[in-house]
Amino acid sequence: MPPKIEFLSSELVQKILDEAFQILKDIGVKVQSPLARQLLAQAGAKIDNDIVTIPESVIQTALTTVPHEFTLYSRSGEAQIHYGGDAVHFDPGSCGVHVLDADTLEHRPSTSADLIRLIQVTEMLPQYAAQSTAVVCNEIPKSIGDLYRLFLVLWYSNKPIVTGAFSTRTTQIMFDMLAIFRDGRAGLREKPLAVFDVCPSPPLIWSDFAAQNLIDLAQAGVPAQIVSMPLAGAAAPVTILGSVVQHAAECLSGITIHQIAYPGAPIVWGGAPAIFDMRQGTTPMGAIETALLDAAYAQVGKSLGLPTHGYLGASDAKLVDAQAGLESSISALVGALAGINMISGAGMLDFLACQSAEKLVVDAEIIGMVQRLVQGIEVHTDPLAMLFFTDFHFKGDFLKQRITRDLFPKEQCLPSAVIDRGSIRLWEEQGKPDAFQRAKIRAQELIKNYQKPAMAIEEENTLLSLVTKVAREAGLEKLPPLF
Repeated sequence: MPPKIEFLSSELVQKILDEAFQILKDIGVKVQSPLARQLLAQAGAKIDNDIVTIPESVIQTALTTVPHEFTLYSRSGEAQIHYGGDAVHFDPGSCGVHVLDADTLEHRPSTSADLIRLIQVTEMLPQYAAQSTAVVCNEIPKSIGDLYRLFLVLWYSNKPIVTGAFSTRTTQIMFDMLAIFRDGRAGLREKPLAVFDVCPSPPLIWSDFAAQNLIDLAQAGVPAQIVSMPLAGAAAPVTILGSVVQHAAECLSGITIHQIAYPGAPIVWGGAPAIFDMRQGTTPMGAIETALLDAAYAQVGKSLGLPTHGYLGASDAKLVDAQAGLESSISALVGALAGINMISGAGMLDFLACQSAEKLVVDAEIIGMVQRLVQGIEVHTDPLAMLFFTDFHFKGDFLKQRITRDLFPKEQCLPSAVIDRGSIRLWEEQGKPDAFQRAKIRAQELIKNYQKPAMAIEEENTLLSLVTKVAREAGLEKLPPLF
């Protein structure tokens, strides 16, 4: 029986939804996109300048058309990720502006070479079902930064992608990049390769771009992932439940815009909330209360039958140390037990500002253990134990049995050398490495053994030509080296 965790009663879930509906009906949401306001007005919402109040009936109509599940496909077209139910997948955190230099332990601005390294490590680790556009490439013009990160992921990986756009112009170009591998936009709708994060601005604001992004994604059939970010105590009510109500209102309003634009388009009930640390003025993603926020809002989304996403598995530590392991493991475990479909955040430090390939490696071990726990205890033999006692002579000889050898990999999560399970003598002989040093070696080995997934020459040429053209228009005459 797979384990599961829920923090809200069914009555409390309904109360959260009732209050979210009330907020949208009586207080409203600020929608800064004229087109989105027009669509909402046509559906029955009331408009007062840029404040939109939405009757519950309009929202309920939108909820009836949202798919309860969908599939993300690899670049080469294989079904890889199921969004829906209690399926749990992990991907690295996105949009870091720094990387942790493994040699100097300094946080420095990230570059395209750093993103390539992170992509390669992620590609080699089966614990990550998807890639992400993990860090900003600071040497690339900001006007094309989003599409260039997507380009690098497409170039070096075959896995599905969690990404996002930062302008209406680049959104369409990114769709064209993805469509190269699907023989056009129609094929991309049929077999989506990426899900795009879309972020409302707390509290209760859909910017012009974010609302337009919802519309563009819906009309293109590319899955949208709402990333609502209530900041409990600062940009949201201080209570966990109050912030979950605000999260629900932001998601419900976003889903309504999205479904009015194209009923039946896939969208995810997701987020990256945090509590506000009153002492430091920071937004701790590794706090247990942040994990509670995610699990609670995911339960609300699941009550509506919607696919879910959460930002967990990250740490506020500055190094890959004991704090990083503690915060990342406990929040990843809470998210998995809550049945969140896509859990983002692995590899991230310093309030999501910094990415680390070495932390990605450590987090992969955490994810392996979490996935093993979520798998639960299975019945592998019937009777449960009697077969093992055939020809029993009161000796501990179970290792000699063939059934033991057959069931070892099914019953146990076998970690890499990053996790030290050897003797103290062996550890001393190896130079007494700590977990970070072992992760550094592991990352180097993964990159050394990485092989670029095959890509058809026509696809490669088309993708490179498209990005080169856009880069030149942005003032970048020559792309950074591709390895």
